[in-house]
Amino acid sequence: MPARDNFHSVMRIGPVQIGTHRDRNGQTKHAAVCTADRCGWSADYSSGTAAQLAARTHRCRVR
Repeated sequence: MPARDNFHSVMRIGPVQIGTHRDRNGQTKHAAVCTADRCGWSADYSSGTAAQLAARTHRCRVR
């Protein structure tokens, strides 16, 4: 089965975008992804609050 890229409730905090999606098991997950060039940081969280906290405290090591 192909992967689906259905993100909704997308928000941006600084260079980090947060989007809500469903994983393979149908559970709601929140992905936080840094959009800065060459950063490459991303993570999945089970709550939107955790994703927002990670986005607010993320510091890119790329300058």
